[in-house]
Amino acid sequence: MHKFIIIKRARKYLLTKKHPSALRTSSHCISTSTTSLRINNNVVDDFPQRTGLESWTNVISVLAQGGLNTELGVYEASQLLDSGYRPNDYVLFHLLRASSDLGWDTYCQQLHCYILKSGFLSNVFVSTALMGFYRKINSLADAHKMFVEIPQPSVVSWNSLISGYVQSGKYRKALNLFVELERSEIYADAYSFTSALAACGQLGSLQLGMTIHSKIVKYSLERGVVIANCLIDMYGKCGSVEDAIEVFGEMIDKDIISWNSVIAASARNGNLELAFGFLHRLPNPDTISYNEVINGIAQFGDIEDAIMILSSMPSPNSSSWNSILTGHVNRNRVPEALHLFGEMQSKDVPMDEYTFSTMLSGIAGLSALTWGMLIHSCVIKQGLDASIVVASALLDMYSKCGQVKIADSMFRSLCRKNLVTWNAMITGYARNGDLPKVIELFEQLKTVRDLKPDSVTFLNVLAACSQTDIPFDKVSEYFESMTKDYGIKPTVEHCCSMIRLMGQKGEVWRAQRMIRELHFGSYGVVWRALLSASGACSDLDVARISAAEVIKLEGDSDYVYVMLCNLYTSHGNWDVASVIRNFMRERGLRKEAGCSWIEVENVAAHSSNIR
Repeated sequence: MHKFIIIKRARKYLLTKKHPSALRTSSHCISTSTTSLRINNNVVDDFPQRTGLESWTNVISVLAQGGLNTELGVYEASQLLDSGYRPNDYVLFHLLRASSDLGWDTYCQQLHCYILKSGFLSNVFVSTALMGFYRKINSLADAHKMFVEIPQPSVVSWNSLISGYVQSGKYRKALNLFVELERSEIYADAYSFTSALAACGQLGSLQLGMTIHSKIVKYSLERGVVIANCLIDMYGKCGSVEDAIEVFGEMIDKDIISWNSVIAASARNGNLELAFGFLHRLPNPDTISYNEVINGIAQFGDIEDAIMILSSMPSPNSSSWNSILTGHVNRNRVPEALHLFGEMQSKDVPMDEYTFSTMLSGIAGLSALTWGMLIHSCVIKQGLDASIVVASALLDMYSKCGQVKIADSMFRSLCRKNLVTWNAMITGYARNGDLPKVIELFEQLKTVRDLKPDSVTFLNVLAACSQTDIPFDKVSEYFESMTKDYGIKPTVEHCCSMIRLMGQKGEVWRAQRMIRELHFGSYGVVWRALLSASGACSDLDVARISAAEVIKLEGDSDYVYVMLCNLYTSHGNWDVASVIRNFMRERGLRKEAGCSWIEVENVAAHSSNIR
């Protein structure tokens, strides 16, 4: 049955192709056991009859070559399957790879059915090819299932899954799998180490990265240029510039990636002089070399210096401009960012997803709806409105501007959504105090295949709960689900959210125990949250304890004394309140003035009159 489905799928695809040239025969074209075939008015002549072995050999030859004849190769293979010729593992390997490259996802899944039925699933080459297909369509759960079912996975099988997790941003899973590989009887190779180093760099896991480095030395792989480059990159991302430079210095052969990696390691950690030194020593710096220096200056130096390099470098690209754009936004210099954005437009500098997402982030911080809508129109003009990165930034911008209905409409219309997109929409509803919508989206997210809530998701659920009268027991269920069902370790932010909720429910007595259990006692921000929660429920005893902890960790603070003064006043203890006010005057402590702003005629009007 599966064979007939496969051949039907192949025939249907070829009959609907729009490019007749893809079906043109040639001296090295495949042969088939069928009679003449007419496809899109192209006649494929009768092919000579061959034995099964000869036919499969010919098919493998065509599939291995790739190119325009690949589709006919897949068709020929389907015909052979229909004729009862059983392929071997090598044929199925090439057939899967070719079909995956053609984007015939359904066809590959039908091949999976055939492989199951014909008993090839235990074959490591075939199963690894299937893993590659599922990895290509971002179905890592299926790829992992395939991996588990392989009796004796090869190092290629391990590498396929590890690199798949790295490429999809699931770095911890990748490292866990790498650790399993190390404990197995299979020896890791250079590709295994490069994937693991990439994951370490993204997570900032210096100790594990150094352990992997020692393994690399043990296997005598440290002289390889690719591995050395990965080591430099890992040390740079983990903040260990000295180790990165040491690896670079020990390299016998250096390519442009080696130089750019050490420049990046220096610049990204604020060592701008070192970065400049390597740039000047580099014989022929390329655009990436300059971009890394510009990025470092935009982060840690004078942005005007970055602009000077931009104007003098040989061939700046969009990344060169984006680095300066990001520097302005990160320093809350949105007007300057908008000016630079306009300059990019006037000079016809290509704009990418990062350009627009950065600008939208800056505009969202100001809640400048008019500018946001103008940027949105530019996004549509560039054809990037379907991009997940840009769409997530648009959702965030519209939500922060109070236009949550527009954000929701955009969210519903997206063909593809990742966790960032879901979190952006959940955050939008949480920020606007719509708990029912937050919970609705949260429950929907839990049912999405290959996605699950993360720490950001739960933080927004807790934040939304703080704006409603939801029972505290229900909030506790969400918190426990986060830790027990999803294995997410609570952060300081989660702890502060729970404390605020305890204050609203008049249960701050629970907070001290939670702070101790989660080992957040050395974080002043946690005790500040508890002080604020104590004020919300007028619990003077807990307020005294939390105020003492804040002063011990952060020193004198106007916030602490103002909160205590207000609490003593609310309890009718005017004498102590007066003593606190006199103490504040003697120390020169004053209540910090609040501020507010609104957008008026496309300008953020600022006011500092709130007391």
